[in-house]
Amino acid sequence: MALKGFKAKKRLLWQLLLTAFGFLGLYLYGLRSLRSLEVFIPMGICPRATMPLLRDNFTGVLQHWARPEVLTCTSWAAPIIWDGTFDPQIAEQEARRQNLTIGLTVFAVGRYLEKYLEHFLDSAEQHFMVGQSVVYYVFTDRPEAVPYMTLGQGRVLRVERVQQENRWQDVSMARMRTLHEALGGQLGQEADYVFCLDVDQHFTSNFGPETLADLVAQLHAWHYHWPRWLLPYERDKRSAAALSFGEGDFYYHAALFGGSVAALRKLTAHCALGQQLDRERGVEAIWHDESHLNKFFWLYKPTKVLSPEFCWDLKIGWRTEIHTPRLLWEPKEYTLVRN
Repeated sequence: MALKGFKAKKRLLWQLLLTAFGFLGLYLYGLRSLRSLEVFIPMGICPRATMPLLRDNFTGVLQHWARPEVLTCTSWAAPIIWDGTFDPQIAEQEARRQNLTIGLTVFAVGRYLEKYLEHFLDSAEQHFMVGQSVVYYVFTDRPEAVPYMTLGQGRVLRVERVQQENRWQDVSMARMRTLHEALGGQLGQEADYVFCLDVDQHFTSNFGPETLADLVAQLHAWHYHWPRWLLPYERDKRSAAALSFGEGDFYYHAALFGGSVAALRKLTAHCALGQQLDRERGVEAIWHDESHLNKFFWLYKPTKVLSPEFCWDLKIGWRTEIHTPRLLWEPKEYTLVRN
């Protein structure tokens, strides 16, 4: 009888495993409607003992109680910024008191320039750090094609030429080296804080000084509910970006990261070196510079994390916890812009 019971339990275990892997296969590669079920995966709860200790340089004490349905802090006591957890007026006043200049960098190479740049810059003028001093840095292979923009008071546009690469992957990976050099030059002298963004997205709501910190990471909209073992880190141990299955905190999006000039110099140097080591070893990380960015944020924890509200993809669909998207992904027309 005991043997039969053991066999029945073993059979049940295999059935559960097969069902789980079948569901996972559909989830990743098949029915997108199944993604709606991920909202039932708990994000965790910020410990009550930690909440009173979490203060932000630009928003004061964060209002964690305003968003009980989501995770509002990390295990290393960094705030995760959601709509309703901060007072934007306090942040704006503090940024003006410090007389800050905020840099915004974007790469518009090849067909990405015509397709996305003008809309990106126009939306930034409407929503990015409104009322603050801003310097835009556009890195492009065709400076003469950058559209003329009428900018608000205290806002400057600078255009820097970069080399066109043979592959889009190389364009993506080269930006860490380029950013590192720029942060060591005029950009680093002009700006106090810098955000580095992808061009194929646009601002839709206020993106203000509540996002500022020494080192800022963005929760990836497609992965913020996923368990750690399922996150798409680089797993090839030959790569400098590799993380083992016991490592990693969240999965961060390379379409948006930022921080102080000193912190970003460290980040870009780490990622550029990791990519160089990979080339020497004949490997390439699965998600290129994003894989190296995630390795960096595992080793050096961000001091502020932005919720998916700050960089959202409408293809995911409606989510109750996404109140006010600040950035929206543009439709990914890779066959048009990468060929």
